[in-house]
Amino acid sequence: MKIYIDADAFPNIIKDILIRASARLNVPLVFIANKPLRVKTSASISVVVVAEGADVTDDRIASLAQSGDLIITSDIPLADRVIAKGAFALTPRGDLYTEGNIKDRLSVRDLLGELRDGGMLTGGPDAFSKNDRQAFANQLDSFLIRQLKSGATSDRSRRLPKTMRPPADHSTFLPRPEPENSKPRD
Repeated sequence: MKIYIDADAFPNIIKDILIRASARLNVPLVFIANKPLRVKTSASISVVVVAEGADVTDDRIASLAQSGDLIITSDIPLADRVIAKGAFALTPRGDLYTEGNIKDRLSVRDLLGELRDGGMLTGGPDAFSKNDRQAFANQLDSFLIRQLKSGATSDRSRRLPKTMRPPADHSTFLPRPEPENSKPRD
């Protein structure tokens, strides 16, 4: 399993969540965009820069996606393409697209587009919030744990050292807040 990120319109705030998850579970992470990104690459984290143009990034992601992979995208038509190949799609707001819900999401998207084109609907999505970040972290955590338990990841990841295995308490990949009653040490 690999995680591909549609990084053209990607909220930077969740990049750290993905990087921690990749490092902790040894899951390859691939950022794909049509411009250079500030991402520290490693053995399991890479960046692919594609040519500019309509759907060039989407086409590359769709060509690379395989059954069981996870694609991070807000692009519903791209999600439909990768799900048709047996992959999964997760939005940065924490919505998981699957075979069971992607066609409904496409229909709603098309309807909303028609309403916007007709001037009956204006505006776009709300600004990305802390709740969106938390929803994404929770859904990513749940998805990766399910995949590890089902054996959908590589044999190499099943032999991870105990410190790299998914948390038993199903905690997220968000940074742990400092306890309120803790005092800094001198």
